Amino acid sequence: MVAIPQERSALARFNGRDVLGRLWSHFLLRRIAKALFTVFFVSTLIFFLVRLLPGSPVEVLIAQLTGEYGYSYEMAANQARSLFAIDPNQPLFLQYIDYLRNLMRGDLGQSLLSPGVPVTAIILKYLPWTLFSVGLGLLLAFAGGVVLGMVMAYRRNSALDHLLSIAASLFYSVPSYLFGIMVIVFFGIRMGLLPIADMRGTLSSGQQVELSVAFIKDALFHAALPIVTYALTGLGAWMLLMKSSTIAALEEDFVTAARARGLPERRIAILYVGRNAILPLFTQLTISIGFIVGGSFLVEPIFQYQGIGYTLFKAIQSRDYPLLQGIFLMITISVVVTNLIADLLYSRLDPRIRRPGRSD
Repeated sequence: MVAIPQERSALARFNGRDVLGRLWSHFLLRRIAKALFTVFFVSTLIFFLVRLLPGSPVEVLIAQLTGEYGYSYEMAANQARSLFAIDPNQPLFLQYIDYLRNLMRGDLGQSLLSPGVPVTAIILKYLPWTLFSVGLGLLLAFAGGVVLGMVMAYRRNSALDHLLSIAASLFYSVPSYLFGIMVIVFFGIRMGLLPIADMRGTLSSGQQVELSVAFIKDALFHAALPIVTYALTGLGAWMLLMKSSTIAALEEDFVTAARARGLPERRIAILYVGRNAILPLFTQLTISIGFIVGGSFLVEPIFQYQGIGYTLFKAIQSRDYPLLQGIFLMITISVVVTNLIADLLYSRLDPRIRRPGRSD
């Protein structure tokens, strides 16, 4: 059957390029495609970067066996090579092909230093402790920053505003790992106010993971120092952001209209100023959630808090390639997903960014 000219013109209009163009013009599909490409690119970059670290897993373990346990080099080399499920001397391209093949199946491999233990199981074991400590610290910093930022905005140019601004700048400028070291040195060693040795780890010896008051108290006791570190070092940024956002909201016409109607100042502060000033911060909070895991890398080893950051630190020391790749991939996915959620929130708050003609 021969197609008539009208049918041919219709088929010409709906070619592959036209379909791809229509799909790419869709805001959500475009963002998802960019997120998937970012995950693939970063996972590839991670694969090659971890292998640029000086020393292979075999060399690191040989040095440990000969230095700490007195093994001869031949004995240490034979034992090290027998432990690993991968061959670090295999051509890099073949390692990369195996890595992609396993990744497509959702298999992150097995830890080199824990033969037979999947990387996924290790991540699931230690990740909840990091989510608990960093997540609680982030929520405390956000809540405190919102309240104090509004106080600074309402009392701007006062002595309280200047004092809080100085405190916020100090908290914001001090790195989290440096703050943790200062806590240990001054409050733990010099003053002896904190039992640093007893607070190491995630749980006390013999304490079971269960839904009980004893378990919650023990978990909070061991996570207290990381939580305080995350909360105080993140508090300053939220204070300054909320202050500037509140000042901008106070200058809006709807606040003037609300005051002209004789509404109570407390109601205006909560329902009008606070609700509008906090909206931009929620998007920033969504992005910050993606960096929860990465932010624990420098803090957890200081307090010997055995979360995913501490596990990552140990994996770097031992050159555990599969575990390093799995943790970095998890961090990448969390950052990409939260940024995608933030983009969607922006599109709801400002529908103009969903227009196809607008540049991203």
